[in-house]
Amino acid sequence: MIWVTLGSALLGLGLSGAAAHLLSHRLPSYRTVFTAGPLGALFGAYLTYMALGPGHVLAMLAGALLVGAVLLSLLVRPAGRLHRAMPS
Repeated sequence: MIWVTLGSALLGLGLSGAAAHLLSHRLPSYRTVFTAGPLGALFGAYLTYMALGPGHVLAMLAGALLVGAVLLSLLVRPAGRLHRAMPS
């Protein structure tokens, strides 16, 4: 279980690094990104472990990757300005 935890944290850090490199202009501070990625991955591994039980290491890592990516996608800001219609 400790290897899955470390692997999930490393996956989250790698995912955060890739997101920070590719989308640096659309993300908040690096501190937020590099905190949210590993925490999301750890939560994803925990959630998958609780759903499937022990013995599903690859599934737990996949769950960690998916939840980490979803959490990082929630941090992405829109590319351009939002044009809202003025109420009349």
